[in-house]
Amino acid sequence: MTKRFALTAAAAVLAVGVACSPIYQDHGYVPLERELRTVQVGADTRETVKEKLGDPSTGGVVSDGDYYWVRSRMRTIGPARPEVIEREVVAVSFDSAGRVANVERFGLEQGRVVPISRRVTSSSTANKGFLRQLLGNLGRFNAGDFIGG
Repeated sequence: MTKRFALTAAAAVLAVGVACSPIYQDHGYVPLERELRTVQVGADTRETVKEKLGDPSTGGVVSDGDYYWVRSRMRTIGPARPEVIEREVVAVSFDSAGRVANVERFGLEQGRVVPISRRVTSSSTANKGFLRQLLGNLGRFNAGDFIGG
């Protein structure tokens, strides 16, 4: 009887441990730093940027059709709501002639937007509400979105 109880207790502890293991989900894509280095400020156009970096996650939403690539990493532990633990945005801005003006990489640390790297002629993405909203709201998913139905 005690052997059966010990096996049942061990199985219960194992089940609880597995149920509380974190599950990570990645959403989106951002180009690697080496890929971003191939983009030349003042020389590349929207078309050449797409050839070098791929299609943006978001484009043309902000004035002048700037491109944005967004990546988020979410963690879910047990029945808890998914939590965004990492977010990164790459912004490529274009001038009025359609040439690259800025290449910027932003992250989210402790709820604040922080620049990670920047190659700019001027800061055209500074204080753009869209970028702040994108970093602040992306990743707030309903658990039903992840359950096939």
